Amino acid sequence: MSGSDRRASSMNAPRPRVASNRVGDAEKLRSGASPLQPESMDHRGSTSSQKSKTPRDQHITSEKRTERMVIHSKEKAHIRTRNPVKESSSAGNRGEWERPRSKRATQADGSSPNVRKKEKEPTESPWSPHASLMPHSTAPLATRVSVPPLASALPQTLHPTPLREVSADDQERLLLEDLLFVFMGFEGQYIHYHSSYDPNTEKDRLTGPIFHLPSGLDPTLRDLTVSMLKMATHYSALEAFVEVQSRAEFGAVSHALCAAIRKLLKDYLILIAQLENQLLNNPNFTLHLLHLHTMPTSQCLGQLYSLGQELLRRNGLLDQDLDESIDDFDDVDNILEQLKEGGDLVPGAMSSKKICKGGNVIRLLTERLATYSGDPTAKILLEKLLREASRPYMAMLNEWLHHGGIKDPHAEFLVKEQKWIKREKLEEDYTDEYWEKRYTIRENEVPPQLDSVRDKVLLAGKYLNVVRECGGVDVSKAVKDVPKTLDDPRFLENVNGAYTYANASLLNLLLTKNSLTIRFRSLKHYFFLDRSDFFSYFLELGASELRKPAKNVNESKLQSLLDLVLRQPGSIAAQDPFKEDVKVRMNKIGLTKWLMQVVSVSGIDQDNPEAAFEKYQAPTNQGGDDEKDIAGFDALELDYTVPFPLSLVISRKTVLRYQLIFRHLLSLRHLENMLSTAWLDQSKILAWRHKSSDRRLEMWKRRAWSLRSKMVVFIQQLLYFCTAEVIEPNWQNLMDRVNGTDADGSEVTVNGTKQVNRTVDELMQDHVDFLDTCLKECMLTQAKLLKIHSKLMTCCTMFASWTSSSLARHLASADSGLTGNKAASTDGRGYDPTRIDKLEDTLKRYEDHFSRHLRILMDSLNYYAATESVVLLKLAHALSCISKED
Repeated sequence: MSGSDRRASSMNAPRPRVASNRVGDAEKLRSGASPLQPESMDHRGSTSSQKSKTPRDQHITSEKRTERMVIHSKEKAHIRTRNPVKESSSAGNRGEWERPRSKRATQADGSSPNVRKKEKEPTESPWSPHASLMPHSTAPLATRVSVPPLASALPQTLHPTPLREVSADDQERLLLEDLLFVFMGFEGQYIHYHSSYDPNTEKDRLTGPIFHLPSGLDPTLRDLTVSMLKMATHYSALEAFVEVQSRAEFGAVSHALCAAIRKLLKDYLILIAQLENQLLNNPNFTLHLLHLHTMPTSQCLGQLYSLGQELLRRNGLLDQDLDESIDDFDDVDNILEQLKEGGDLVPGAMSSKKICKGGNVIRLLTERLATYSGDPTAKILLEKLLREASRPYMAMLNEWLHHGGIKDPHAEFLVKEQKWIKREKLEEDYTDEYWEKRYTIRENEVPPQLDSVRDKVLLAGKYLNVVRECGGVDVSKAVKDVPKTLDDPRFLENVNGAYTYANASLLNLLLTKNSLTIRFRSLKHYFFLDRSDFFSYFLELGASELRKPAKNVNESKLQSLLDLVLRQPGSIAAQDPFKEDVKVRMNKIGLTKWLMQVVSVSGIDQDNPEAAFEKYQAPTNQGGDDEKDIAGFDALELDYTVPFPLSLVISRKTVLRYQLIFRHLLSLRHLENMLSTAWLDQSKILAWRHKSSDRRLEMWKRRAWSLRSKMVVFIQQLLYFCTAEVIEPNWQNLMDRVNGTDADGSEVTVNGTKQVNRTVDELMQDHVDFLDTCLKECMLTQAKLLKIHSKLMTCCTMFASWTSSSLARHLASADSGLTGNKAASTDGRGYDPTRIDKLEDTLKRYEDHFSRHLRILMDSLNYYAATESVVLLKLAHALSCISKED
């Protein structure tokens, strides 16, 4: 008998029910509660039906069960039992989809003679569909069997009898059988895919098939069927979603989410097996009962479908194709990182779209959970998905918090690591990229659960990473007794505990093993000229070399002199264990020009000096007239080498600040020495010591001595203010915080070691704040004060050079008591009465220049003392004694 004859005979006899080989498994798994399984199922009808069966009926049913074909993959149990018509129209996606029924079972259906007559007629074109294997995918559990043929491709001879020729009861039985297959994503005999659906297109599969009902269907049955077809669409779309989102590029969190959805879909298939059992054994099972049993499951699948569609849209898999233009490279850091690691900008080397993965997936689930918190069923479902999806993320979080390592092959963790940045760059890079840029937070990929503790998470891992590189963390020790999911009540406690431990570990490493406080004292000796007997000796030994232009100074010679001085017995530096780290450098740019360049980066009168130093690394040695005339004294600076991990606190940007303050103090010390030398020369030269009979000349000498004295007082007051009023108090405050003394004077101890109840980052910030405060209060961060200070320093320097060089000859020629009216002077010149006029004019210019700019400086100090730092009032008061003498 042909398939069409059997189909015709079935119209006149009761429709044979399809049995499932999964019925026994369904009964075993029915006790396990699932959001996708009905709460109860009525089996009274099935029991009575089994009792009323005759032995012949039982024999026929047994034969039917042995002749069906089960289609399922590793994660899907597809039950298929069809005649040749169904074989061609809704064949599964695995090899030979099914076998025809036996004649014996078909004759038991009571076929009509006309149908048996048609069975003997041979078919003109035999229908023999075949399956093929598809290429491998990065999703290991994705199906590799080709899509089954569509019902639209069936030969006309295999089409079933139109529904308009079938009674309403028979239509219901046919729909019931069709729906069981449609629920699993296959076409039925009468329910087909819509013509717009192409199963070979990924976007159509992800959206889900639209099923089309045939004409001639009873309107009541149509309404019930249409309401249930959405569940079939959602299931097919979720199967495609699981396959696509299981690809490697979507990350471990998406893989865990797909695994949780796959388990729910397995429960859904168990429900289909239970429904088939009802269809086979319960004669009272109707389309209405099927609808009632599938309503809770339909709601759950609708929730999963909505979640999947939103995630696919964020990944650009639905709204736009993946092969569109690649002009939106929004993750520039990742591209640069791949290039630095040897990667190429070739197709497939990196994604052109921003993938929603990791923390973004968790954020999506959390937001949906908050939105549907009023729906108990949706809440339970989303809580389960969030719990399962967060497991790989929590594994990465615990590894970071407790070992300081990142195991993130898919770049989905909230902390991003730039592996190309090595710690060796700390010694040469002024931006400190190792600490600031090697570990950063992916701002747009932080889960909502970590928003409040994101900084603690970053710092805890950074601290432990430093300790781990110094051998202080056992990475082989497994992390135990930590929360595995985000809904664990110990979640925040775990983060805070790891943060506290990491902070204490790094503080102990810095303060004890690496002697941070001793390093600070060493820096103070060298850069702030604290007890600097050794440095005065060094300046005396290297004076001949430092008087040369900076470009002609021999740095090796100066370094040898410095090493000799530092090892001088009795010197404070002789006992310093870190004296080998001090080096001599020559900067070809003057201090004032350098500082003006730094200030100009973030604008004049910038309130936050640190912003300028963050943006401005180091001045470039550009050639120019200003640099040619710089003497060695003005170009001299010290450098200091700091090993890891102390280089995190005493970084290159902090050493730069030390160098600026050192050059400022050195210029004051050098100018004070020049003015003192000028006084020594004046006390030795006869022209200065001789009391002239010319009253004008004697008054000129007194004015010159007075101006030099004012300049000396001015320089000494500046030097005292910078050291005693600025550096020393701020230094004591820094040491109190480093040594563990709180603001109230109490001390914090951990394991017998004094600790600061703060983080290492706060300690680093304290150090930078100390240096920035010193720079600011020493008037090195305000453009106006810098200009006025530079003019005063230039005036003093020129006056000291003038009075100690050729002034003695001019003074002798102006003194008639030394040379006589016509006698020759010591330099071969006679008495010149006009010389005193020139001397008075030159001195007058120096006096006016110094007095005018001193008044401007005092006015500026009073202004900035009221607006920025009150400590400047002390300097203004100290300088007021100079202006009163005018």
